[in-house]
Amino acid sequence: MADVPESALPAVRKGRERRDRFDWAGLRADLRGAVPDASLALVLTLLIFWLLYARVENGSSATIKIMPMLADAPKFWMYWMCQAFGWTAMLWAYVTVVFGLMRSGPRPSWGWLPPARLEKWHRTTSLTTVGLMFMHAFFFFTDQIRDNTSRWSFGRSTWTAFVDSFVPGGYSSGTGRVAIFVGLLALYLAVPLGLAFYLRNRTGSRIWLAVHRFVIVVYVMSIWHTLLYSSQAWYDGSFRTMLWVLQIPLAGLLLWRLMAPARPGERLRSRRDHAVPFGARLFARLAVAATIVGLVLVVVTGVDGGRTPDGASPPPWPEKWVIWVGLLVFTLAVVAAVLRLRSRAHRSGAGTGTAGGTGAGAAAGDGAAPGATPDADTAPDATAGATADPR
Repeated sequence: MADVPESALPAVRKGRERRDRFDWAGLRADLRGAVPDASLALVLTLLIFWLLYARVENGSSATIKIMPMLADAPKFWMYWMCQAFGWTAMLWAYVTVVFGLMRSGPRPSWGWLPPARLEKWHRTTSLTTVGLMFMHAFFFFTDQIRDNTSRWSFGRSTWTAFVDSFVPGGYSSGTGRVAIFVGLLALYLAVPLGLAFYLRNRTGSRIWLAVHRFVIVVYVMSIWHTLLYSSQAWYDGSFRTMLWVLQIPLAGLLLWRLMAPARPGERLRSRRDHAVPFGARLFARLAVAATIVGLVLVVVTGVDGGRTPDGASPPPWPEKWVIWVGLLVFTLAVVAAVLRLRSRAHRSGAGTGTAGGTGAGAAAGDGAAPGATPDADTAPDATAGATADPR
């Protein structure tokens, strides 16, 4: 076997290190790119805080009808800041999902919105969303400390507030034992599923794309948390109905993306190897279509799970053990998708004598021979974006 020239060893070693490491440079660039929309989100949060605060002061807040003890706005300002960050996080999550579905589905032919810009917006708003979700939980944590210190020492108050605010299943009273549980799972799933992009050099483009597609579950859990626990949307009424109505175009966009994906290899009848079997992909499309029908029925009938001021609140559903089982099934589905792709990549590599495309270089043409063209179906979204939109 011929020896590898010493001059080639640094390049080989550098390429291997590039595939093994986290893309810190890309993350830093996206964090810088997120400054404008994060600043806008902060301004909007302050405006929402002012609105909530003013409604408490003039007695028109829906929250104080549920919890009259919160009528002292200056005393409970951290609670209202928590609410403000929650609404901004929900809005940014909605926009982020729209950007992602537009990027990976049928793309608009607007000249001012090329795919590279749409891709960049999707990444930056997703980072802002995670930050807003954390601030939503953080201000709930600080308000819990304030409430606990009236009964316990500061140390015990802080620890109890931490468990209630950041440990899934830690909050144990009322509707919050389910709603806060769901919200925390959404936060903790958003981090790995959202940041999977920056591990694409190690996992390969097809694996990170497969993992990232599961991030839609984070949005579903976020809106579930909002409808369960938001005191502004607690009762039946136009505001709660509006939240349901806003989900219809998003579900329609998701169905459109599934039926007409940007990559030909993702079509339902494509013969290309997929992370998810054909039956599961068909079921996903049918489930989204059924969801749209369900959303329309909710809006038309008015049966949207809201409470009535003169009626007893229904018990929270489901029980926490059901959510734990759902989380287990979700985790197994993600693991199964990854293992399916890895096994097929290894079989492909064994048949061709190559690594089988498990690294980003194999998927996106990194390290390919001069003049080689990467597979457009396997190249990640951001790869195309990075070439046309230098950061």
